[in-house]
Amino acid sequence: MTMPLPRDEKVQWIRLFRTENVGPVTFAWLISTYKTASAAIDALPQLSRRGGRSRPLNAISRAAAERELEWAEKRGIRIIASCEPDYPVLLSHISDAPPLLAIMGNPGLLGQPCISIVGSRNASLAGNRLAQQFAREIGAAGCTVVSGLARGIDTAAHKGALASGTAAVMAGGIDVVYPPENRPLYEEIREHGVIVSECAPETQPTAHHFPRRNRIVSGLSLGTLVVEASARSGSLITARLAAEQGREVFAIPGSPLEPRSFGPNQLIRDGAAMATTSADILDFIRNTHTRLGERQGNLFDSPSSPPPGDSEMDATRTLLLEKLGTTPVSIDETIRECDVSCATLMALLAELEIAGRIARLPGNRICLVPEEP
Repeated sequence: MTMPLPRDEKVQWIRLFRTENVGPVTFAWLISTYKTASAAIDALPQLSRRGGRSRPLNAISRAAAERELEWAEKRGIRIIASCEPDYPVLLSHISDAPPLLAIMGNPGLLGQPCISIVGSRNASLAGNRLAQQFAREIGAAGCTVVSGLARGIDTAAHKGALASGTAAVMAGGIDVVYPPENRPLYEEIREHGVIVSECAPETQPTAHHFPRRNRIVSGLSLGTLVVEASARSGSLITARLAAEQGREVFAIPGSPLEPRSFGPNQLIRDGAAMATTSADILDFIRNTHTRLGERQGNLFDSPSSPPPGDSEMDATRTLLLEKLGTTPVSIDETIRECDVSCATLMALLAELEIAGRIARLPGNRICLVPEEP
């Protein structure tokens, strides 16, 4: 079921999602548990204290949320909630889907079959040419090419798909262009494509924003194509996230003597589909789009489990904090190690994230937040 949010409730969603320590998964748990953003906001102080925060956490002010919504409306930017009909269907399938998306430009492009094209920022001339060619041909076939507006392959992919329409996912606020030299390209995409961000306006991108951006790039897409990537390329994170989201990963093979071919060659070795022409990807889309393009249940449809008793929660919280460290681990592994129900763990993780004691990372991973010296 999808439902449009009344303006007042959307303001409350903005208040909740822009509050410190409330990430997408905890946001979904709060809405599932408390049913409305207003009720969840009222619960934040108690939840943060239960998680071990000395000073209770309060949501941002209503006035601040109103300002953000008015700022967007004046600029023709839509803020779409994950429960609304216009929210991108494929993105709604991922476990950490953004509760809110700011969308500027043509949102209809996100309703078409999407393919993300990513790769090295320090791309070769041949890599840039291939990215543009694949993007142009995929776009001409009626698909939307998605990328992250970064230097190199991202830029080439956007340029190749400008004529058909391309989607740029921003790491920071929807009004913050990074890298700055892509301002002209940003303006062209705003005019002829669509720009997307989960961040508040004026948010400057920092290191932790880029993996979060990457999960949206892959989450919007039926598949992700890696054109070039060194061993440490961030595009390999996007490929990993795509695989974890159940999406196809494609890679263009290259010479083993070329460092920028290491990533694609490794992906192919590990099971990614080899792409030598755009037809390899378009054939996949024709066979897959209908199956994956159906909307699944949202957080209003999910029945919340009754909360465990206080004594069980206290004992499990202590055990959980003993088991976790600053190295990220999967939630599935944590459930097995702590021998707790999923409902109990989700409640505890929500409390601990709200308290600022754990961090969630893309790919359903968690870790302790290092204590300040």
